[in-house]
Parts: sequence; C-alpha cells; structure tokens
Amino acid sequence: MKVAVTTLAFCIAALLALGLVMLYSATMTTTAGAHDLMMQVVWCVLGFALCVTTTSLDYQLLKKLAWPAYGCALVFLAMVFAPLVGHASHGAHRWIGRGHLTLQPSEFAKIALIITLAWYGDRNQRQMHTLKRGVLIPVAICGAVLGLIFVEPDRGQTILLSAVSGAILLIAGVRWRFILIPVALGAGGLVFSLFHDSMRKGRISAWLHPEAHAGGAALQAQQAMIGLGNGGWCGVGLGNGLQKNGYLPEIQTDFIFANIGEELGLIATLFVVLSFVVIAICGIYIALNARDPFGFLLAAGITFLISLQAAINIGVVTSALPNKGLPLPFISYGGSNLLAMLICVGLLFSVARHAPVREKVAKPLATADENPFAARAT
Repeated sequence: MKVAVTTLAFCIAALLALGLVMLYSATMTTTAGAHDLMMQVVWCVLGFALCVTTTSLDYQLLKKLAWPAYGCALVFLAMVFAPLVGHASHGAHRWIGRGHLTLQPSEFAKIALIITLAWYGDRNQRQMHTLKRGVLIPVAICGAVLGLIFVEPDRGQTILLSAVSGAILLIAGVRWRFILIPVALGAGGLVFSLFHDSMRKGRISAWLHPEAHAGGAALQAQQAMIGLGNGGWCGVGLGNGLQKNGYLPEIQTDFIFANIGEELGLIATLFVVLSFVVIAICGIYIALNARDPFGFLLAAGITFLISLQAAINIGVVTSALPNKGLPLPFISYGGSNLLAMLICVGLLFSVARHAPVREKVAKPLATADENPFAARAT
C-alpha cells in the first residue's frame, strides 16, 4: 500500500508541476498570463490544503455526510440559473460567482454523487440485484444531478458522470440486463438533444468532416493536431510554441495537452498518458484493498472519474473524439476542477490510510519432516 500511495502522490505532484509550467508558457504572450498563473498557484495551495484535510479524516465520516452533500450539490447546481448568483458564458449557465471569482458547481457535484452512490451501494449491497433497489432508486438519484447538469447545458460532464455512475452501480452488483434499459434511454435522449442543438451538432459534423469546417467548429481540433505534429519527438522547446499565439483558442484550458506536445514533444505527452495509467493502477489497487465495500466503491468511482476525464480530454485533443469541453485533470487551467480533483486524491489517500494492515507471519525455514535435525518422537 505504501508503494501505491507514494507512486500516486509522485504522479499527482509531477502533473501539477507540469501544469503550472505549461500554463506559464501558454499565457506568457497574453496580458492576463501573470494573473492566470497566480490564480492557479492559489488554487493549487488551496487544493493541497483540502487534499491534506480529506486525507487526515476517516472516509467513514462521509457516510453521514452523503445525503447532505447530495442536497447541497442539487442546490448549487440550481443556483447557476439564479439571476444575481449565476454566471453565464458562451450561452451556458455553469458557474456561480462574480468577476474573477467563480466556481463550477458540477465539478463538486461529481464528488457528492460518487459519495452518495458508494453509500447506497454499501447499504443495499444484498439488494442491488433487484430492479427497485438496483435500478429505479439509483437512477432517480443520478437523474436529479445529471438533469441539472444537462440543462446548463454541459453535455461533456453529463456523459462523463453518467459513465462513472454506471460503473459504480455495476461493480456494486447491479445486473447488466437491468441497467441496459436506462442506458439505452439516456443515450437516445442524448442523441436526440445533440441533433437538435445546432452548436453541438456542428461539433460532431466538424469531427466527422473536419475539412468542411476548417475555419469554424473544427478550428481547435485542427490547430491542436498541427501543434502536436510540430512538436515531433522532443518538441520545439519550452516557450517556443506557435499555437499559443492566437492560433489555438483557449489553449491553457481544454487543449493544454496540445501545448505540451508542441513544446515538449511526444516524449512528454507519453509521460502524461503513462502518469494517468499509473494513477489508475494505484487507484484500483487502493480500491481492492479497502477495508469495506463503501471504501471500495468510493475509491473505484474516484479512480474511474479521474481516468475517464483524462482519456476524454486527450481523445478530444488528438481528434479521436468530438470536442466535449472537459479539462485535463491537474494540468488544465481552472480552479473548480483542480480543487475537485485534489479532493478526490485526498479521499483516495484516506481509503488507503485506513486499509487493513496485512500482518506477515514468519514462515519456518523447514518443517519437521523436511528438517533432518529436528527432534523426532520415537
């Protein structure tokens, strides 16, 4: 367990350091560069404090806080539509706050939902194979959160959290045949909404036919691929990238992976991918060695959340997936996601810290039958 925790901490620290360096590089030519870097440092410090706090606490306390956290998540998700509190940008209501101090409630709602589902799976583990306890009630729990995120609108977070919730329910004991119906209904509703949303329909069309949307919806994806191609094996050098000079919009957020590839090369991008693979392996090991089903479901859900979000972001930047607007964990600019991810890491550490200790029993070098010098009864 110590090896898993140490390796996990090293990977997180390495990604955070890389994120700060690449954020400085990506914004060094902009007027807001120094401010963005300073704010990211502040979020890192605050996130580190929250990570230490959650690590020091017994994660079993979350059982008592599951429903209050779930209720608070619903309230904050609804507040994004409030006239004086909610903050809209680019036609989406995803933030609360004013000026430079804004938070994205959906990032913290993901944690609240994972905790609630882990509590529910632990409490009803013997009844998760039934239709009512295994599907109807969990779908209602997930539906309230996913519905509010969906209407913001935030399709990327909805898809991500739906996949994470489904994974938690499956490993909690829900039968495949029961979960197929809500999955099919949800997928059908998502497809219907996408084809009746001109902006997101354009993103899918740009992903399928990028040559027809070169200067529009496919601009970010094409410029990201150009940046990755320019980087080659070792990159053009830190700070020497060209895509950050207005060619790739919002490069410091969802497309910072392209900046890493251009300036530091394929080797650095492979390091990032390998780091997330190692994080996933460590998270799975911690989950499998948790002291109870609640810890197992909690650690598994958090591991899947971090890993899947990273996979989606990298898939978008490399044009393997259509643009979904999800940040790269621990690296992309943004306070809400960084705080949420570091809280998740703290919860993983807490599960690991309270895992049962395996006592090593000394094994004799040889049994009486094997030892010729052992005393034998005559």
